[in-house]
Amino acid sequence: MIFGLFPILFSLYLSFHSWSGLGEMTFIGLAQFQYLITEPTFWRSVGNTFAIWFLSSVPMLFLALIIAFLLNLPTLSMRGTYRTMFFITNVTSIVAVAIIFETIFSNQYGLLNYLFSLVGIPQLEWMNSSFLIKVVIASMVVWRYVGYNAIIYLAGLQSIPKSLYEAAIIDGANKIQIFFRITIPLLRPIILFTVIMTTIGSMQIFTEPQVLLGNSGGVGGAGMTMTLYMYNEGFLNSQFGYASAVSWVMFIIIGLFSLINWKLVQRA
Repeated sequence: MIFGLFPILFSLYLSFHSWSGLGEMTFIGLAQFQYLITEPTFWRSVGNTFAIWFLSSVPMLFLALIIAFLLNLPTLSMRGTYRTMFFITNVTSIVAVAIIFETIFSNQYGLLNYLFSLVGIPQLEWMNSSFLIKVVIASMVVWRYVGYNAIIYLAGLQSIPKSLYEAAIIDGANKIQIFFRITIPLLRPIILFTVIMTTIGSMQIFTEPQVLLGNSGGVGGAGMTMTLYMYNEGFLNSQFGYASAVSWVMFIIIGLFSLINWKLVQRA
């Protein structure tokens, strides 16, 4: 009630008021929502968030499924060690991860550009490119959550009866046919869960761009996400009413996009 329901209801109430955090609130109705739908920086943050979601979610869930399939092989030794190694990225401090990725993708002294120079590949200015900034943030998301999703897929794989695989092998099916004809269809509820949770999480990404690029979101605001935009308006500009309005528009966007994903995955 105190830490969950009250802040949600208060933010809804606050979204109809102008308030700097001090003094009295001023009721302004839908004025902040009207301003929001015409504010270009907000819609740029929406586009950035969706771009980062696409660049991270698609490869992350695909890699997680492959990793889970490999971890489930009966011939694999040290299975518990591999599970721990893949999952430990999820519990690593995201601030520490952002600092490490900053050293890897640094424009002049980054590890990746140094490796490129050794093989004659031109160096890339990762932090000066609108697209590459999104790639860097997406790579951080993939690195952190691929193991988490792999463990979820692994749990789903272990719930599939082995008799189905044995029957398929007897009928002459190869591993690729088994994977796409048995594994994927039976994992559909798990895949649906991971798609929805990944969508919700990616739409709220904050720490990665904030630590990596600062509150500005990098060059041209290329890393400005919806949550970072809301943070700037609320805690830097002291526009708590407007930030609350942003949060409720975010809620609507995330809800609609999650519903679309749910419908698409169900039909697949």
